[in-house]
Amino acid sequence: MSADEVAKAFTQHYYNAFDTNVEGLVGLYNPTSMLTFEGTQLQGTEAIMGKLRSVGTVKHTVKSMDVQPSANPSAIVLFITGSIQIGGDNPLHFCEMFQLVSTGPGAYYVHNDVFRLNYGL
Repeated sequence: MSADEVAKAFTQHYYNAFDTNVEGLVGLYNPTSMLTFEGTQLQGTEAIMGKLRSVGTVKHTVKSMDVQPSANPSAIVLFITGSIQIGGDNPLHFCEMFQLVSTGPGAYYVHNDVFRLNYGL
């Protein structure tokens, strides 16, 4: 799969799982994974999943996705923009960056995840 194909498949899977069953994201993180969520850094699957569970019911709408190769030849960087509706409230703009690292043919984990809401747009 090309980097673009991996990025598209990952993005669709990630936000679908987050919106319908956040537990479906557990396998995407590992003990070395790092999430920065609105400036708060968390490391490891349990800490990251605890934060994602705490967000509650959400609905993401992806507006754009960019992908680049990483310095590591087995990794890619994704930058996502869109809107998120939390608990039925009005949608807010967000951006999120992922670095995916390959663990084998067609298999990746999230090594870095940076999420930020965009206020005042």
